[in-house]
Amino acid sequence: MPQSDLPLTSRRVDTLAFAALLVGAVAVGASAIFVRLSELGPISSAFYRPFLAVPIVWLWLALRPKAGIKHRAASTKDFGLLFLAGVFFAGDLAFWHLSLHHTSVANATLFANSAPVVVVLADWLLFRRSIGRVFIGGLVLSLIGGMCLAGGSFALNPDNLLGDFYGVVTAVFLGSYLMAVERLRPVFSTATILLWTSIGTSVVLLPVAALSGETMVAVTAYGWAILLALAWVSHAAGQGFVVYALAHLPAGLAAVGLLTEPVAAAVLAFFILAEPITAWQTVGGAIILWGIFIARKGYA
Repeated sequence: MPQSDLPLTSRRVDTLAFAALLVGAVAVGASAIFVRLSELGPISSAFYRPFLAVPIVWLWLALRPKAGIKHRAASTKDFGLLFLAGVFFAGDLAFWHLSLHHTSVANATLFANSAPVVVVLADWLLFRRSIGRVFIGGLVLSLIGGMCLAGGSFALNPDNLLGDFYGVVTAVFLGSYLMAVERLRPVFSTATILLWTSIGTSVVLLPVAALSGETMVAVTAYGWAILLALAWVSHAAGQGFVVYALAHLPAGLAAVGLLTEPVAAAVLAFFILAEPITAWQTVGGAIILWGIFIARKGYA
């Protein structure tokens, strides 16, 4: 078991970590709504998500009591590893935000969160990690639920194909990010990882956003409020919970748990953006949650 930010018993840590993962998934799922409501384009919004989170995460790090693991990056290797995780997250954000503007919120979030397949295959092929049948069963069930949730996207609607493709690319970057953070967490605290990956992500996305031709500055207080919500709720809080959880959960299980995100995004889109939820999507959301429960049992 990796070292944690707080000295808790193993069972309590595991339960707390999984609860934190689900809370983080809901907060990250809200980012789909914030991006849709943003005055800026998808890449510019993606840049502001980690950039505006840096001050609040820096304050968190400055106030955080020491707990036996690194709270500062000290060497070139440290910075390199943290920056690499930031590069992966930059790819995740850039392609996912593009996906949001070319398909529905539910589809974009679902395809982005097909990352469990990427993580499980990488763990098996590259790291020779054994994968239990109960976990695989829960993963497959969650993916089936995801197909129901995404609905019309699987009819190969030409209007959705580009956005769906961007979502698949997002999954590759997200899976890489989760595996990188899983390996960083035994060494660094949650706040340290979140701060330096946020800086790395911002550094990568700034020139991409500048070259995209999108407007880089919101023109109203409403526009800045949406960007701050994206940064503070979805990134600082949402990713903070996810990074915390990865100290105690394998990346594969975390990736499956993050399938809560498309369920949350679809529900929020229904209430805020008036995107309808069909009966199939309701069933799909229930199947996803059931699959996550089974996958969690597979790691118990």
